[in-house]
Amino acid sequence: MPLKTPAEYIESIRALQRTVYLFGQKVENTVDNPIIKPSLNAVAMTYALAQKDEYKDIMTATSHITGNVINRFTHIHQSIDDLVKKSKMGRLLGSKTGCCFQRCVGMDALNALSMTTYATDQKYGTQYYHRFLKYLQYVQDNDLVCDGAMTDPKGDRSLPPHKQEDPDLYLHVVRETNDGIIVRGAKAHQTGALNSHEIIVMPTIAMRPEDKDYAVTFAVPSDTEGIIYIYGRQSCDTRKLEKYTIDQGNALFGGHEALIVFDDVFVPWDRVFMYKEHEFAGHLVERFAAYHRQSYACKVGVGDVLIGATQTIAEYNGIDRASHVKDKIIEMIHLNETLYCGSIACASEGRREEPGTYMVNTLLANVHKQNVTRFPYEIARLAQDIAGGALVTLPSADDLNHPEAGKWIKKYFKAKSDIPAEHRIRILRLVENITMGTAAVGYLTESMHGAGSPQAQRIMIARESNVKEKQTLAKRLAQIIKNED
Repeated sequence: MPLKTPAEYIESIRALQRTVYLFGQKVENTVDNPIIKPSLNAVAMTYALAQKDEYKDIMTATSHITGNVINRFTHIHQSIDDLVKKSKMGRLLGSKTGCCFQRCVGMDALNALSMTTYATDQKYGTQYYHRFLKYLQYVQDNDLVCDGAMTDPKGDRSLPPHKQEDPDLYLHVVRETNDGIIVRGAKAHQTGALNSHEIIVMPTIAMRPEDKDYAVTFAVPSDTEGIIYIYGRQSCDTRKLEKYTIDQGNALFGGHEALIVFDDVFVPWDRVFMYKEHEFAGHLVERFAAYHRQSYACKVGVGDVLIGATQTIAEYNGIDRASHVKDKIIEMIHLNETLYCGSIACASEGRREEPGTYMVNTLLANVHKQNVTRFPYEIARLAQDIAGGALVTLPSADDLNHPEAGKWIKKYFKAKSDIPAEHRIRILRLVENITMGTAAVGYLTESMHGAGSPQAQRIMIARESNVKEKQTLAKRLAQIIKNED
């Protein structure tokens, strides 16, 4: 099957029959719902750019299974070049949408699964890798969006899964049949869940033998019976319901999160990729986490948009030549490009693993993501600093378009004489959207908590940094130990 067009993608989502709750109501049509639609548009952009000749080198790849051209989001990395292009793809799409475009989690889940299923088969003689390749080809051939579902509600964080008062706080197997397994639980904070064709479920932590019923990985269609979606609220989300789009800041694109409930969902055996092999839960989590921490090159693309908006409002306000403003924008650029360096570095230092999948450098991926937990917040602070107080005191678009109130807004919210007040308001609303509105979920909160907490990255940095080797280097130069070179 050829690559889907954006229109074909949207219609494929429209065809899904799912149970969705939003604002206390069941949503029958998620595609045209004004709250959800901007996030659908962001995913559609991943299809649109794959159709354009100037972006095909970044947005598409050649399947190692079939040799067909596929969307890079369904590709298993086969080289260092693939890893680098993944980083470039993230920045490109972030700059085109100004928000989270929601497909990275599924891509990272597929690549992590390619290694974990193979490793499990090598130890136990199972057939998970064969199942996975068959599933992967289905995803590639149909150009599907996969939601990577890892995060469990977790309940009491001091207790492992099997000791929770409510066993469903970690997704687990409740029954086995001849045809498959029945699972129960939930996955929280699921990015782009309603815009996905498939849900790939993974364990959220390393598992002990007592937790083997929680060590399960599988994939199901997103409209499987028993799956329930509860849409998450975002700051300023109801602005999408208003008559005028100006107050939205970014009316075309957005992200979304949802709670996915699995209410005794049946999973056939050919869709199960881990079942009670508890020691491989950590194997999968660590590989997925490293890949997904690389994926935060997307924040660089959103940072590009925010820097552009900040430079624009500085010019509109007539302060762009002030030395301190220039210096602040330079600092924003410096921080943003430093983030990009980290994503490119962990890709460039990647390595080939079994079964031929290329893995990012784990240490550098975690260093990159640690920077992502900090730098976007400083970039956003500087943007708000330069934008000024009007960022949060602007009247509404209804007032701007009012025959009486509007004339005063156009008079008193104008800065440079050659810039219409409406243009100034529009760029301020974009800065607001990225730094404190709906896009702030993807740019700031996701930067902090996505792909694991900051402490999770610090644990991996400590584990991967080999301080003993650094001590040896120092002791040799200090002549504490013999230099063997």
